[in-house]
Amino acid sequence: MSINSRANAGGTSRLREILAVVAASALLAGCSGGGTHDSSEAKAQTINLVGFAVPEAANKAIAAEFNKTPEGKDVSFKTSYGASGDQSRAVEGGLKADYVHFSVGTDVDRLVKAGLVSEAWDKGENKGIVSESIVVLGVRKGNPKNIKGWDDLVKPGVGIVTANPASSGAARWNALAAWGNITQNGGTEAEATAYVDKLFKNVVSLTNSGRDATTSFLGGTGDVLLAYENEAILAAQNGQGFEYVIPETTIKIENPGALLTKHTPAAEDWLNFVISDAGQKQFALKGFRPTQDRTLEDLGLKPSDIKGAPDAKDPFPKVENLLILDKDFGGWKGVKDKLFGDGKDGAPVGIVTKSIEKSGKATQ
Repeated sequence: MSINSRANAGGTSRLREILAVVAASALLAGCSGGGTHDSSEAKAQTINLVGFAVPEAANKAIAAEFNKTPEGKDVSFKTSYGASGDQSRAVEGGLKADYVHFSVGTDVDRLVKAGLVSEAWDKGENKGIVSESIVVLGVRKGNPKNIKGWDDLVKPGVGIVTANPASSGAARWNALAAWGNITQNGGTEAEATAYVDKLFKNVVSLTNSGRDATTSFLGGTGDVLLAYENEAILAAQNGQGFEYVIPETTIKIENPGALLTKHTPAAEDWLNFVISDAGQKQFALKGFRPTQDRTLEDLGLKPSDIKGAPDAKDPFPKVENLLILDKDFGGWKGVKDKLFGDGKDGAPVGIVTKSIEKSGKATQ
């Protein structure tokens, strides 16, 4: 081998050593997270949010505020909204999700059984609840049917619009409020069953979701809409308002939010923001009642900030007899099969399910 050949071979060997050192340094920098070439693209995360239809506007507002925080910078959202039960089944069937926001806890429990959500999802201070409202009775302008409470809904000639409990969590809250109006005011279960039968006999539109029910009512169907209070307030904010009555007895609606066991890290920051005062402020501005007994003042809001409410001085009036799921019904476990059982996999056919079948509305 010539001297020049040996020199070239030595230079090549030295170059390989330098390149190896550079590569190793780059690898160490990448592992430590302290590299100077860490781009925003590397930090960007997408949160897959799957929810029931009603809180879509509120979640959009919360996301806009979350993106202004250090934790929310460079975070984007991919969303899917629909009827709560349908959405839960879709996630169970493979729809990608990092965070779910459903109408009822049983739709989260379905994902717990599927191994997709931790059994401890509802063990925090907020007990898994991220948004709250109450069931109200939407009426036409001037309340021509003179609807004052639950008794008026079963009178002849009153057409009711509600969602279907088979697909919609909102519908389950509606039906539970109607049931509880009897059982929690001294009535028997037989009397409550008779009432629910009459109620669904008067249903003229049984929609897939709570949002679809609102759309149906706004389109001119029916005399009374069983709805979330926040749906009525949001409709007014959008220039489609309708009057509503808060019955003496109604139920506190508690909507759960949970992380999937496999989620992008930003989803944890998102959930923390949702249940914080900053997140609850945006819920309130869209017509939801603050969670964990917080007041508007706690959120830095005045009553007049809640646009679309009938009374600007008292947008969330106190309910005379507010039913609570856990206290008055033993949680969803106490009523799920009893009222809403579908007869599948050994479950009974629930009282409400039977009422809908008897009414002939089950196939709507």
